[in-house]
Amino acid sequence: MVLFALLAANAVWFALGPSPSKAIDACAWLVLLALFVAETDFGHLLEAGRSRMLVRTARLVAGVGVVAATIGYIFEDNLLDTVNCVVWIAVVILLEIELRFPALAVRASYAFRASALTLYGTLGVLVVLWAAQGMWIDAYDAVLWLIAFGAIEMKVSARTLDAAARA
Repeated sequence: MVLFALLAANAVWFALGPSPSKAIDACAWLVLLALFVAETDFGHLLEAGRSRMLVRTARLVAGVGVVAATIGYIFEDNLLDTVNCVVWIAVVILLEIELRFPALAVRASYAFRASALTLYGTLGVLVVLWAAQGMWIDAYDAVLWLIAFGAIEMKVSARTLDAAARA
């Protein structure tokens, strides 16, 4: 809960800043994080058609926001944020596959783990690059996101293994 509050505070910080792309990016990712937490922690409550439709619609809207922010970063010639968004999109795709197709994730566990390690490692390098450029808020924000999605990754992996064991 503290982590979510810190990320929400960062979203407010970026929303008040000069870059609309950062504002959209921070808010869209915050919504996606909340949806992933809801699905990993309360997925059984979201099985009903209306709940599932609401979650998927919110995820679609947030996804559009992330893509819009990524395009904005390209037009702003902001390479680090562009790469960051693209890598995070790949992380979310990997998580979605693990959530939707647990049997596949178990069969290809080595590939999934190697992909996750590569993606999270790339995000770690971006933290170092932001810090090296004196962009402390960006580095701090990136560390928070790594912690948040690392926790989700562990929950998804545990859920995937549980699903595979039951199958």
